[in-house]
Amino acid sequence: MNYFFNKTLQNASFDKVIGQVTEALKAEGFGVLTDIDVKATFKKKLDIDFRNYRILGACNPNFAHKAIDAEDKIGVFLPCNVVVQELENGDVEVAAVDPIASMSAVENPSLGEIAGQVQESLRRVVVGL
Repeated sequence: MNYFFNKTLQNASFDKVIGQVTEALKAEGFGVLTDIDVKATFKKKLDIDFRNYRILGACNPNFAHKAIDAEDKIGVFLPCNVVVQELENGDVEVAAVDPIASMSAVENPSLGEIAGQVQESLRRVVVGL
């Protein structure tokens, strides 16, 4: 089982894709709680030049509430990460965590339905780009 699903966008501006992903997440009820600029962090902390690579920590409060009610430690899997990265050829790839795969280690059947709903929403975000 893959732990993510992805889509590669050709001839796309990295910054424009970040905006598109953020808006698509918003349309699905997610907000971006964290935005980690890996390129900037690697430069600042390690003095390494790295490609454009951002990790967006997305959270849908309704899904998060249901998940935490069902399993109080599920917060270790939150928020749902979406990676936007520039590939060597200049294309931009968007990849989102598959919550069913990430939560498969949790033995709580009530999480399956919630994970399925989150998976559908995140898949719509990625596929719809």
